[in-house]
Amino acid sequence: MLSVCDAHVTFNPGTPLAVPALRGVDLDIEAGEFVTVIGTNGAGKSTLLSAVAGDVRLDRGGVYIDGHDVTAWPTEQRAAMIGRVFQEPRAGTCSSLTVEENLALAASRGGRRGLRTALGRGSERRRLADQVARLGMGLEDRLGALAGTLSGGQRQALSLLMATLLPMKILILDEHTAALDPGAAATVLDLSAEITGEQRLTTLMVTHSMRNSLDFGTRTIMMNAGRILLDIHGDKRKDYDVPDLLDLFKKTTGSAVEDDQLVLA
Repeated sequence: MLSVCDAHVTFNPGTPLAVPALRGVDLDIEAGEFVTVIGTNGAGKSTLLSAVAGDVRLDRGGVYIDGHDVTAWPTEQRAAMIGRVFQEPRAGTCSSLTVEENLALAASRGGRRGLRTALGRGSERRRLADQVARLGMGLEDRLGALAGTLSGGQRQALSLLMATLLPMKILILDEHTAALDPGAAATVLDLSAEITGEQRLTTLMVTHSMRNSLDFGTRTIMMNAGRILLDIHGDKRKDYDVPDLLDLFKKTTGSAVEDDQLVLA
């Protein structure tokens, strides 16, 4: 469903500041798979996601979605197939618009309807209210509240809903709980698993937590220095625990991590 083939990306090529971010990454993901991606800062995790989304162009290699070669497609063209939730809750919503208005814009993504038209039908308003109620955060009673007045967890849950409101093929979760407190992060992670499972979305989730990388999804890959070091799924994945990943990371990279948070520079 999603294939990344021999992906190479170098930032600032041909200069003393050249940084190889992806070094020949090959990755094939089946439809409906939920892949968690771990690795230290600079491992290439976010670059890989950005290459899939179209925000980063490959120096060499290709990206294929559902049989289409999208390597040369701009981000806007891929947006019809890809939803994305970023680390910063403010990135996925507009602070100066209400909850309802944010949802209406997401519902009309890719169309020619304006905000007034999107909110004009009573049936559409009820549908949006029903969708936001499923978040379990009481936002269905705050549809007229500005998004900028919501808590980080509420705003990120809203971003998740907006990203998955329309039919699509791939959901990208780029450290989407890293800026949240533990309680809010747990809620958003559970919502992510629920929504992706119900919609059978092909999902890539970057996380710094080895624990979360094993507790969520169906497959885990570990990256370091622009390469994939480990790819586990199925019954084999059930045999791994955090200490196993920590030990493997140390053996492979020569660097020790003291806990399950892969936040090394």
